[in-house]
Amino acid sequence: MDVSKFSLEGKIALVTGASYGIGFAIASAYAQCGATIVFNDIKQELVDKGLAAYKEAGIEAHGYVCDVTNEEQVAQFIAKVEEEVGVIDILVNNAGIIKRIPMCEMTAAEFRQVIDIDLNGPFIMAKAVIPSMIRKGHGKIINICSMMSELGRETVSAYAAAKGGLKMLTRNICSEYGAYNIQCNGIGPGYIATPQTAPLREIQPDGSKHPFDQFILAKTPANRWGVPEDLAGPAVFLASEASDFVNGHILYVDGGILAYIGKQPS
Repeated sequence: MDVSKFSLEGKIALVTGASYGIGFAIASAYAQCGATIVFNDIKQELVDKGLAAYKEAGIEAHGYVCDVTNEEQVAQFIAKVEEEVGVIDILVNNAGIIKRIPMCEMTAAEFRQVIDIDLNGPFIMAKAVIPSMIRKGHGKIINICSMMSELGRETVSAYAAAKGGLKMLTRNICSEYGAYNIQCNGIGPGYIATPQTAPLREIQPDGSKHPFDQFILAKTPANRWGVPEDLAGPAVFLASEASDFVNGHILYVDGGILAYIGKQPS
């Protein structure tokens, strides 16, 4: 086996929303494998925070302000990256939000905001990079999906709708552009310990674990939350030549949750 196929040497990787958390972990892994890192965030202060974090990790990253839901802004962003850094080989659609609101209490505007960022954003970003990938003769697009691409749960109707749609967008990009040597796959993280999920892991006033924390540990065969670094290996695989015949696949990195029916009540 040629292990050099896992190398990302000479590749340019764009990871959206990668100032911290999952995106930062994936981008850092790509840098360790030889890729040049480009990332964006919606505010300059977040981009500056990301640049400082990459510098502290010994990574020279290129940070830009861009709203992934703004098609005109994205087109300008991609053109600027191509001019200043080079043509993107790897796109990771990581930017996203979640609103935990019961469906009947959620406004249509709140629902649309989640759909716009979590589903329209990846569509806009992919559409912007695919033409140059076609001209270059190869490309990797990795969409950060979710277990909610497969499951429903209380309070996350918009998020589940968006991530379910992202799963199908992944398969459709594969179907439409696979002949151009473009592979589009998804990663479906399980419950990952990030700032976004921190409120769900807070210790209660009586010293006990948060009820949701207890629920997740009981549902996960690995008996722990994931950490962003757990996504590094799968992300490198899907970005590398080692996955050139993997297309339209969603790789769930969930500690076994989707395989597990749960514990029998005592």
